[in-house]
Amino acid sequence: MNIIVTGGASGIGKGLVDALSKRNHRVWGVDVDQASLDRNSRELGWHERNVVCRELDVRHPEHWKEVIESVIAEAGKLDVLLNVAGVVRPEFAHQLTPENIALQMDVNAKGLILGCQAAAKVMAEQRSGHIVNIASLAGIAPIRGISIYSASKFAVRGFSLAIAQELAPLGVKVSVVCPDAVDTPMVDLQLHYPEAAMTFSGPRILTTAEVVQTIVDDVLVHQPIEMIIPKSRAFIVRLAAALPARLMRWYGEKLVAKGRQAQEKIKSASKTAGDRRPS
Repeated sequence: MNIIVTGGASGIGKGLVDALSKRNHRVWGVDVDQASLDRNSRELGWHERNVVCRELDVRHPEHWKEVIESVIAEAGKLDVLLNVAGVVRPEFAHQLTPENIALQMDVNAKGLILGCQAAAKVMAEQRSGHIVNIASLAGIAPIRGISIYSASKFAVRGFSLAIAQELAPLGVKVSVVCPDAVDTPMVDLQLHYPEAAMTFSGPRILTTAEVVQTIVDDVLVHQPIEMIIPKSRAFIVRLAAALPARLMRWYGEKLVAKGRQAQEKIKSASKTAGDRRPS
């Protein structure tokens, strides 16, 4: 298959590029960080497999156009788009900055929508294709302390479920994947923000390998409309989302307390403890 993976420089995106190329798929690993893509290619041997590393800022439609046109020119068709790129900037509502609001909404929601639009146009003409969008459990139940990130992932999930209906008659499948917290640089960043305590309130942090394996062996094979990872969290997160506001606030306080304990435990055990707040 011919596959585009955004966010290929790190985390889940990097894992997907590596796993899919090992299965002899033709992969375009794209990211705004070209230097890290090139380093991955050298260190992981991507250049010896069918991986093309391209710089792509998902916020710019002309970048999407160039990448997708290059895929069609080289391979003849686009089989899968994996929208993985994302950012988070923990802040409480009264501390939100315009820059961080714009960054998270533009990358997580707008950039993903632009990618879906560009891929859907090609796939509709082909009458085949699969778009996989990475949302989050924060796109099902609201998460305090990362409200803009949560809002962006609500947008991703809603958009994905809507276009799944639109594109199905055209032979194009759409899946939205909602993982719990994953051991990636994004979660690592949140570790040192008290605002992001609720991120760590789950039973454990998922490994990148778990999420990658679920996407490769389940989502790409069975093409579900929605996948929650781990499946055991599906009931509790949907229940939390359905709680009345007063109960949600009470339940949220419990989760924040649990998350803060987990943050401290992880920080004390981590060899990389230190302030990683972005400048």
